[in-house]
Amino acid sequence: MPIHPDTLRARFREHFVAEPRLFRAPGRVNLIGEHTDYNDGFVLPLALEKSTWVAAAPRAGKRVRVHSAAVGETKEFELGTSWPARRGAWVDYVEGMAVALMQAGVPLAGADLLIDTEVPVGAGLSSSAALELAVGRALIGVSECELTPVALARAGQRAEHEAVGIRCGLMDQLTAALGQAGHALLIDCRTNEATPVPLPLDDVSLLVVDTRVKHSLATSAYNTRRAECEEGARSFGASSLRDVALDAFHAREAQLRDPVRRRVRHVLEENARTLDAADALRRGDWVRLGQRMSASHRSLRDDFEVSCAELDFVVDTALALPGVLGARMTGGGFGGCAVVLGRHAAEAALSASLRAAFARWFGREPGLFFTRAGPGAGEVRA
Repeated sequence: MPIHPDTLRARFREHFVAEPRLFRAPGRVNLIGEHTDYNDGFVLPLALEKSTWVAAAPRAGKRVRVHSAAVGETKEFELGTSWPARRGAWVDYVEGMAVALMQAGVPLAGADLLIDTEVPVGAGLSSSAALELAVGRALIGVSECELTPVALARAGQRAEHEAVGIRCGLMDQLTAALGQAGHALLIDCRTNEATPVPLPLDDVSLLVVDTRVKHSLATSAYNTRRAECEEGARSFGASSLRDVALDAFHAREAQLRDPVRRRVRHVLEENARTLDAADALRRGDWVRLGQRMSASHRSLRDDFEVSCAELDFVVDTALALPGVLGARMTGGGFGGCAVVLGRHAAEAALSASLRAAFARWFGREPGLFFTRAGPGAGEVRA
């Protein structure tokens, strides 16, 4: 359900008896380019219209009080530069973000925070990065400090590495920081250069399908996949798979052990698919974009092995429907969401057919929503 700014302000006043400022950061859906970010590769995400919101006000001293509306809990911590013990709880992201900013030299002041979100948690839509960047923007804002969007994204990544234990790439945080309405972002994850690519959704629609299979990247095979990619890069004498050419891989792939060989193949081919998909998007070639998305899913399913039965069902069912141009799982995998590209005229039939088929097969309804590209993190002044 969308969060109304006036409602959030009223809840903050009830909880903390102060007048807040509002900040938000979006979730993201990735059109293509999965598990390439931590390999210095290319990704093509867009910021969602759904966001995590933080109402915030300064307070004396160095204590932060934070209330999660979604969980119904209030936690407190002192600002500092030492990483807290991992609790496996939502507050790890909040305190981790504060520590990362303090370590980056941002002189944070104490604050009261109230957090609520529109981004489904555990669905592969980067609810964690949305939380990190919304909290970061709020802490910086009420402390009257400044930080560049890329530096804020890096602080979020560091918080996830150190406070949560997920060795994520920078795609999610960069998308939340740099998102532009009406545009996807072609991100070079080696240089962090983000090039906006127009995403006019007049003739086509983007449908996000939440399988409601919750994934936990910290306890899944995510870190294992990253280690396998690093092993593959070392076998070519490279610092990352970005520096391995496809022809060099094909010449030596038989020498690589499985599953490292298949992990490397996915990353190298996914980089090529992502660049081609961005070119197709610039040309308005929706058919070609859809083909690259579908090929990406097959690679993630067979070579990278991060799909699941529910995601495969959504993709296969969607691709059999009239007007659908492409479909793939999106996010880290092991559950979460799929994204479907279809003709605008088929929008109603697409969502109804997928909902009914999924419910018949799995005995529960999926989450479904259409999205456009929204803006990146910032303060909401309205």
